[in-house]
Amino acid sequence: MRLIRIDEYEPRTMQLAKPVFDRQKRVLLAAGRSIHPSYLKKLIDLDIRYLFIEDAESFGISLEEMLDVPTWVDAVDVLQAVYKAVEKKEELPIRPIQQLAIKLVEEVNKRKAILLIPASSLAEELREYAHSVNVTLLALQIAKKYHISQMQIRDLAVGALVHDIGKVLTPLKDDHPRVGFEYLRKTREVSLLSAHVAYQHHEAFDGSGVPRGLREKEIHEFAQICSIANFYENALSKKGIPPHEVMEYVMTKSGTLFSTDLVKLFVQEVPHFIPGTKVILNNGRQAIVTKVRGNLQRPFVRYLDSNEEVSLGENHTLLITEVLEQ
Repeated sequence: MRLIRIDEYEPRTMQLAKPVFDRQKRVLLAAGRSIHPSYLKKLIDLDIRYLFIEDAESFGISLEEMLDVPTWVDAVDVLQAVYKAVEKKEELPIRPIQQLAIKLVEEVNKRKAILLIPASSLAEELREYAHSVNVTLLALQIAKKYHISQMQIRDLAVGALVHDIGKVLTPLKDDHPRVGFEYLRKTREVSLLSAHVAYQHHEAFDGSGVPRGLREKEIHEFAQICSIANFYENALSKKGIPPHEVMEYVMTKSGTLFSTDLVKLFVQEVPHFIPGTKVILNNGRQAIVTKVRGNLQRPFVRYLDSNEEVSLGENHTLLITEVLEQ
């Protein structure tokens, strides 16, 4: 199995490995079938940009570091209901958020690493909610290294899930962190820490952020974690930049948007190459990334010409020199 852009789909050699959902989260196309050209056009019209497919080259690749699609879609569904309730000026449905936070903490703790399902694999109306779920997953992955209590972990998860809640309360983009904070801090069951994650997630390490221009240690470390996760996920899902290039983009922000230590930790804890990515190694041979184990920057790859699998973590002279178009 691998993830491809929808314009790379080839019906003669590929079939769906995971279902495709519409804006109501109903299954449009089930796994295990090929896509007729007329259906492919409908998916493009829905602005669905990615597909999970199975073909000969990706056979045996499991993407086990990703949440299963039903769990992920259920999380998106919960968050959509929460945001819609707030948009209607109803009371914040805090219990579903808390339950979802606990569920996502469990899912992240079960895995060595987290690979994201791009928000743009869903219909456009669902992407903001999928974005917040993905930001939460990334933030929790980074927080594993902070050795903090389970209560603090849950506070981080709640804050990340609702970091954009201000967007449904104000049309002013730069004001949504403040408006979201003011709303959240009035909800007794939401900790002040969670509210500050929403308040500070657009602050920058060098003081160039909004809304208050905080800098360095003035920004809570949980808000910084949410900020770097938000930056990465936006580049991946909204801008469509491949994961290895997003990682390079993140590294250019070291010392400006984010602290050097946080960028270093992010680089260590988030895989650079997702399974299914086709690459060229420094020996000139083409391969496909098959799994991520141990060193997240040096995955296992399988040579396309021989099906031999090798670990880049154990073969230190082998390097990925180029990522191929699918």
